[in-house]
Amino acid sequence: MSTQPQSPDANGPTPAEVTEIAEGYAFTGPALDLGALLWENTPHPGAPVRIPLPVLNRHGLVAGATGTGKTKTLQLIAEQLSAQGVPVFLADVKGDLSGISAPGEPGERVRARAVEVGQNWTPAGFPADFYALGGIGHGIPVRATITSFGPVLLSKVLQLNPTQEQSLGLIFHYADSKGLELLDLKDLRAVVAFLASAEGKAELTTIGGLSTATAGVILRSLTAFEAQGMSDFFGEPEFDTADFLRLSPDGRGIVSVLELPAIQDKPQLFSTFLMWLLADLFHDLPEIGDADKPELVFFFDEAHLLFNGASKAFLDSITQTVRLIRSKGVGVFFVTQTPKDVPADVLAQLGNRVQHALRAFTPDDQKALKATVKTFPNSAYDLEELLTSLGTGEAVVTVLSEKGAPTPVAATRLRAPESLMGPIDTAALDQAVTSSPLHERYAQAVDRESAYEKLQRRPAPTPEPQPREEKSMAEQVVGSSMFKSLARSIGTQLGREITRSLFGTARRRR
Repeated sequence: MSTQPQSPDANGPTPAEVTEIAEGYAFTGPALDLGALLWENTPHPGAPVRIPLPVLNRHGLVAGATGTGKTKTLQLIAEQLSAQGVPVFLADVKGDLSGISAPGEPGERVRARAVEVGQNWTPAGFPADFYALGGIGHGIPVRATITSFGPVLLSKVLQLNPTQEQSLGLIFHYADSKGLELLDLKDLRAVVAFLASAEGKAELTTIGGLSTATAGVILRSLTAFEAQGMSDFFGEPEFDTADFLRLSPDGRGIVSVLELPAIQDKPQLFSTFLMWLLADLFHDLPEIGDADKPELVFFFDEAHLLFNGASKAFLDSITQTVRLIRSKGVGVFFVTQTPKDVPADVLAQLGNRVQHALRAFTPDDQKALKATVKTFPNSAYDLEELLTSLGTGEAVVTVLSEKGAPTPVAATRLRAPESLMGPIDTAALDQAVTSSPLHERYAQAVDRESAYEKLQRRPAPTPEPQPREEKSMAEQVVGSSMFKSLARSIGTQLGREITRSLFGTARRRR
């Protein structure tokens, strides 16, 4: 996929500015080819613009107005990562990324673009699996158990205050101590409802004085949460996020496409899944530091839907995860309309930038344009003018070099993806889903006996059991599944190091 800079263009001498910028992209190791450098609206195929493969875990941003080619840029990068043996995760909000699994269609526009940028374009499809949250839509169902989520992460999703969060932790501990498995939302709702009932009030004193008022708040939050369509997502079989790290038999990275069109009206479902997914990967993956290539690269298309209306807890979780997950070999790319769609704390951590054209029709647009220009290094271009005049499939690029320093700003005419630039038909999508080796494992939901069923057949109260030797409080807490859920949900460096110092590397039970 990657090539060294070619000889000067045949149509005349290479301008000095082009030569100087091109030197900043003359990497010696493996890299992804984005396109040819543009100078005065002329592409120079002898000056390729590239991203070093090892820095893809330093995160990135693909931004630009609607219709400027962001999704095709995402597709271009994803298929090159796959070709170099890096698994990829794509969150497909609009439903137009499934074409990455099928060869592209040759045409005059593709041939012309290939000639302009010096690309040897060959149609190719890439190995892909398709997923759907809880089976809503076309894809392998992705589910998580309530216990796996844990009280800390679930409290963030439910937007509970610190007191309510602590109470939810006590509820998890109570359920664990009574053998009440929390697998889906009806399990947790049943436990909270029981504790808020006349029969369950006596149990409240045994778990640290949980008030009925707080139990009521949590119950109402769970009911509202379930009303938003969350019940399908929680349950078994729980998805093993390690399945996103697979390679195909020919050594290419498998592209995992999360199909989201069916839940565009349920943004909290997507946000919830993302929080769990990143926390789960962060907990399970080992520290690898800098590596020759990433373990996995995430692309979140339409990222403004991810952040719009998100709670502070959710934003804090994303910021923290983006900051720390790099050392696990995971790169995160946000794809959105303008950089201001991404919180400043997250934006500051995105070392690789592909900025498509911006519009400046309104005062707000002009303000956003000026703010965007300020986020780029000093440039030989008039960026304010350039960013409003770029054509479709053109972008301003700056990435991190092999040494970690920003490359010169390069206007770029981008390559054409080799896979299909559009969705595959529904029949082909369903065929890809059912033929996946993962389909049999996750397709059928399982509703085994858990807290809900046990409370439904709860016998009449029995006399208190005879006193027995009690474990210490530390033994009770450490041995509980609640503690394990806390350790995997917190997702902070401090939480991880405390867990390791006590027990070695924490491992999740599958």
